[in-house]
Amino acid sequence: MRMVKVTIGNKEYEYEAGTAYEQIVKDFQKDYDAKIVLVSADGRLRELHKILSNDCTLEFITIAEKIGMETYRRSATFLLVKAVHDVIGETDRNHLVAQDTVGRGLLCKLIGVKPTEQFVRSVHARMDELISQNIPIWKTSYSVEEARRLFAEAGMEDKVKLFKYRRASKVNVYSIGDYRDYYYGYMVPSTGYITHYDLYAYDEGLILQLPARHSPNVVPELSESPKLQKTLQETSDWGESIGIENVGDLNEMICNEGMQDVVLLQEAHMESRIAQIANDIVKKGGRKFIMIAGPSSSGKTSFSYRLSIQLRALGLKPHPIALDNYFKNREDTPKDENGEYDFECLEAIDVEQFNQDMLKLLAGETVELPTFNFKTGMREYKGDYKRLDENDILVIEGIHGLNEKMSYALPADSKYKIYISALTALNVDEHNRIATTDVRLLRRMVRDNRTRGTSASGTLNMWRSVRRGEEKYIFPFQESADAIFNSALIYELSVLKLYAEPLLFGISKEDPQYYEAKRLLKFLDYFLGVTSEGLPNNSLIREFVGGSIFNV
Repeated sequence: MRMVKVTIGNKEYEYEAGTAYEQIVKDFQKDYDAKIVLVSADGRLRELHKILSNDCTLEFITIAEKIGMETYRRSATFLLVKAVHDVIGETDRNHLVAQDTVGRGLLCKLIGVKPTEQFVRSVHARMDELISQNIPIWKTSYSVEEARRLFAEAGMEDKVKLFKYRRASKVNVYSIGDYRDYYYGYMVPSTGYITHYDLYAYDEGLILQLPARHSPNVVPELSESPKLQKTLQETSDWGESIGIENVGDLNEMICNEGMQDVVLLQEAHMESRIAQIANDIVKKGGRKFIMIAGPSSSGKTSFSYRLSIQLRALGLKPHPIALDNYFKNREDTPKDENGEYDFECLEAIDVEQFNQDMLKLLAGETVELPTFNFKTGMREYKGDYKRLDENDILVIEGIHGLNEKMSYALPADSKYKIYISALTALNVDEHNRIATTDVRLLRRMVRDNRTRGTSASGTLNMWRSVRRGEEKYIFPFQESADAIFNSALIYELSVLKLYAEPLLFGISKEDPQYYEAKRLLKFLDYFLGVTSEGLPNNSLIREFVGGSIFNV
């Protein structure tokens, strides 16, 4: 019997070589409020079914951490897919498509079966049964060709097509009993780890409701966002109509028909949607303030320019205004709990002055608008006078644009609110969603490096803070919008890949962001890379990769 030394915290323990990490976790789980789902052994993430072989330092990863919660959600999705398969039977093996996120839940579309209450109860009961049996979730490595044959036999053509373009020689396939599936990323060791979830019938499918990181032991109530969901569904339907529902479809079209056709289709579709919004603004009449808000890297600036062009084509005279120009002077800016300036809170903006200026403009008066000097931290007036005539309209962009407290004094019928975000409806395959936040993160990373010289690690370090601000100041108001604009481009990850990969490869193993960089690199490996040379100079993606005709 060979013993190995394991350092956990400041203490050293001895375990027999060959002990599974899961066994060690059982000894320490009582010290953690959230479930441990992974370990870091000498800085390397390991699933719990792996075994000790040498002396090492261990850290425990719980579902209160980002990668831990992703592991839990991925495993719960696999459990749901298995349960649906068991309830329906063997007649058709692809019954469920992981489609969109709805609040804290995952919306899955059902194919060939209706989500009746009885069906949902049956699936829920089967999930509970699988959980109670605590069935191991095994991982087996196959060659790419073996994996393609395996999934072809199972009728999973989406995976067959995905692996056609895979450069790696091996594919990890997970199994629960005799049911096998592919997922990118880590899994929990057994079905018994999925202790918190709920299931709801929704539209043509199911919603798998799961905990949030900040409350990992509580399944929140289902919160619906009908306007956002409608936008996502329209995007999914459009992708289906042109034959691109997943990464395999995209790669195949790039190879067979060329990137140019994909770009032209997407740009035409996006321009038609912008034109629809412009027409709706004119149709409603009397709208003088177009309020635009959205999370980081949504492409708000490019959208504002393109919307303004459409409004001009309809006879209006749009004028852009950035809410950032109404920032309070630096000395008057509130600070957060860490003593840092909080530029994202509403109190950082001179709301009173903004409303006074807008009311004067609405009354036909001439107003001198401010410009904020970010170097000096002072608001300045440089002779930017505005007066609204009959056809003049203001296009106002800022993170608080949808918050009624931002424009409290303006009549409701003078405002038209637009929420914009990159809501990708593209899947890796039928059971692996692409997180919309990943698209925005990669956009931000590429743009920050190009325009500010920020490293990929720098962008990743601040991303959590950015997301926290979005959750607090933007997302709660998205359903109040008159229109929701989806800025995601179906081809953009193939373009971003060539810019983002070198930045991510530059993150060393010693960097705290190494795991996240490794995850994003693995994700980008699914896509065929294409250059930006053939992209239109007004494309929204140009805001991030460069070459835009607009001042972005």
